[in-house]
Amino acid sequence: MVEQHSITNVQLELLKIYSRDIPDDELFEVKNMLAKYFAGKAVKAANKVWDEKNLTNDDMNEWLDEE
Repeated sequence: MVEQHSITNVQLELLKIYSRDIPDDELFEVKNMLAKYFAGKAVKAANKVWDEKNLTNDDMNEWLDEE
């Protein structure tokens, strides 16, 4: 039996917006915008955890030195 997945709201919106071909340079720009957006969200989430746990640069250096 094949499991079917429904399309997400993000996929649906992108399909609506880009229901036509766009030049490769525009596609590259869209990919970069999305990457920057999600990277920014990840950095915000990491900073929140960092602050909640009162982590320091010394903590990070210790982790980097672990084998």
